[in-house]
Amino acid sequence: MHILLVDDDPVFTRTLTRALTRLGHEVTTAVTPEQALDCIDAVAPRPAAAVVDLRLGERSGLALIGPLHAAAPSMRILMLTGYASIATAIEAIKLGAFNYLPKPATARQILSALADDAPEAAAESATLHPTSLRRLEWEHIQQVLADHDGNISATARALNMHRRTLQRKLAKRPTREHPEP
Repeated sequence: MHILLVDDDPVFTRTLTRALTRLGHEVTTAVTPEQALDCIDAVAPRPAAAVVDLRLGERSGLALIGPLHAAAPSMRILMLTGYASIATAIEAIKLGAFNYLPKPATARQILSALADDAPEAAAESATLHPTSLRRLEWEHIQQVLADHDGNISATARALNMHRRTLQRKLAKRPTREHPEP
């Protein structure tokens, strides 16, 4: 499979490209949304899948989903992010992403997320492993933050929480849900 990898982290990009290549896939990389769209037109055949980071510098990878689908309608787009939340996952799927994975993700996890049965397998996995209370709190905070357009003060008021307490909670990374077997 030919995969377009759009990420601005050079170490992650190099490592993932090497791993996917070893597994027999062709990889084209891009650092910016503009580069990604140029790659779609420049390479033949067009990539069958794209792995797009949610944050590309100061920009959002979500804005790239529509143009990628316009350029290659059958492309499977996987959103990959170090800032996972239910709000961004829902937004990515609404915009047309095929699947969504939190970082760090291995090459095999990425390929599994791009597989035909990936959405059904993800739903089944979610029912087998209930979400922890700490993770639910993190996701709820992310949803309320998204509803208030990233405004910390408005989010703190909506959650009936002191602004500094909210900032401390946001500074912490969410807990890892399911340890690797």
